[in-house]
Amino acid sequence: MTRLTVHTPASAPEGSRAFIDTVISNNGFLPNLIGVLANAPVALETYLTVSGINARASLSLADREVVQITAASVHGCDFCVAGHTAIALKKAGLEKDLVRALQERAGTGDVRVDALVAFTRAVILSRGKVAKGELADFLAAGFNEQQVLEVILGVSLATLCNFANNLAGTDINPELRSFQPGALES
Repeated sequence: MTRLTVHTPASAPEGSRAFIDTVISNNGFLPNLIGVLANAPVALETYLTVSGINARASLSLADREVVQITAASVHGCDFCVAGHTAIALKKAGLEKDLVRALQERAGTGDVRVDALVAFTRAVILSRGKVAKGELADFLAAGFNEQQVLEVILGVSLATLCNFANNLAGTDINPELRSFQPGALES
């Protein structure tokens, strides 16, 4: 049971309704996160705007989903782990074993992905004050300075969603339950 209202298209504040309609059109359902963010139309608008900006990053969709799953895992947001697992598997083409490793905070066996995970975690845990070696390792894995900042962009997007879900206690939608931590089949 959530601690904040999970709005529907009918109950949402007027300023959130157009955003909700767009999300339903794009997803085929209303993710509970959007219903929660609808309580503050500016929060919902920020989420959608920053998501659109993040989608234009030079990091691939797969890389961006690695950042999102990693951040959600570190922040303890099972809702976002489930949602981004669905995207990682259905749209980004990541392998199930790799995604399961991301969910479990285990090594993936892919040097480049593991460098992205390690850097994302370092950004979060150090609040951006990553050690020289952590930055050097990320760059040595084939990433560039633009992508350093794009990881921070992804973390900022994740932080909005993860913290909103954690505060609200957002339930995972039925459409996402098979993607939640521990639910992926071998």
